[in-house]
This record gives sequence, C-alpha cells and structure tokens, in this order.
Amino acid sequence: MAKTLFQDKVPHPFNDSHLSQSKPIVVIGTSTGGPRALQYVLGSLPSEFPAPVLIVQHMPAGFTNSLAHRLNMAAPMRVKEAEHGEILENGTAYITPGNYHLRLKAAGKTLLVDLNQTDRVNGHRPSVDVLMESVARLTDYQPVAVIMTGMGTDGWKGIEKLKQANRHAYVIAEARESCVVYGMPKAVVSRRLHNAMVSVDAIGKTILDVIRV
Repeated sequence: MAKTLFQDKVPHPFNDSHLSQSKPIVVIGTSTGGPRALQYVLGSLPSEFPAPVLIVQHMPAGFTNSLAHRLNMAAPMRVKEAEHGEILENGTAYITPGNYHLRLKAAGKTLLVDLNQTDRVNGHRPSVDVLMESVARLTDYQPVAVIMTGMGTDGWKGIEKLKQANRHAYVIAEARESCVVYGMPKAVVSRRLHNAMVSVDAIGKTILDVIRV
C-alpha cells in the first residue's frame, strides 16, 4: 500500500518565476533491490513524461542492457541503456551501463550523455554520486533526485552538492519499510537531505506531483 511518511510542501512551478522557466530532470540512484523498485517507479510514469530520467543501478557490465530491455517492455515510457554522446529526450529513461560513470554535458539547449571509465567512486562504477554531482552543475533545470533501496552510502554526497547548488532540487528517499536494504536512503535521511520519504509504490506519484504532470 502506497505510504507517504514525510513530505515537504511541493514547489509549484507556476508560483515561482525560476521554476516556470526551468526544465525538469529526474535522477534515480539504487542498488540491491533496485530492478524491482525501478519497475514500480517507471511503471507509474506516463509515456509522454515531460522530462528525461537518468538512472544509476549498481550492476556489472553486461547486465544493464538486459535490465533496460525488461523495463522497456514493462513501462509506459521508453527505457534504454545510455549511449555516449546521445542527446537526452523527454519521456525516455536512461540506464547507466555497467562499468561506466555517467555525467551530463550541456550543449546549447540540450544535454548530452558523457560515459567514462574514470576511477570507481565509493567502490562503484557507475556511481550515484558522480551523476548527482554532474546534475548539480547544470543551470536552468529543476532536478528531482530519487534515492532508493541499496547497500552502502553511494548518493548522499552528490545529493548534498545538488541541494547546495540548486535550492529548487527536490529529493525523494524510499522509506525503510519498502527497501530490500535500507542503506543508501538511510544515508540521505540521516543527514536530512530529503524533502519526502515515501514507500516505493508512492515514488512515481510524488515525482508527478513535484513536476506537475
């Protein structure tokens, strides 16, 4: 049953001159238990979702493409493995390939995928922190960051930088009750970096509420 345990007042884009001119972008980080959690979340977002969705799922090389394929078959929106140099499109979810970090590069009014194999961060490649820090450097975007079930603490440092760089960043943490492993969300919640803490089956609705779909 969907449960909201904590939620700040959701910013309304039409009541804020900055948000009304900003483009939404969703960034998701997860690890152990992530494939099932992603199915819940992406299954709740419409095919015409007005933002790109970037995903880091801790997973070895060779497995992320099959994950993207399975999620694409199950979700209303398009899901694919991210490719170096491609332009992000609204209504598409991009899974970071195993053994690569994903950063975003601004190119005029578009965003490009930058895949690289720089050193592991927090023992991971891909790392949630790397992607979140990349989003923190973007201007003219309204980021919604989601941290879900997973072992360890990857993600909180990047989310901290995201919130320092963009006061409109909205952070959703998965509640302990629905996590397979309450590690990554706990690292965010314990530092009070979250705006909402909800069960996995309420994350999609919360995202929609924030960007007012």
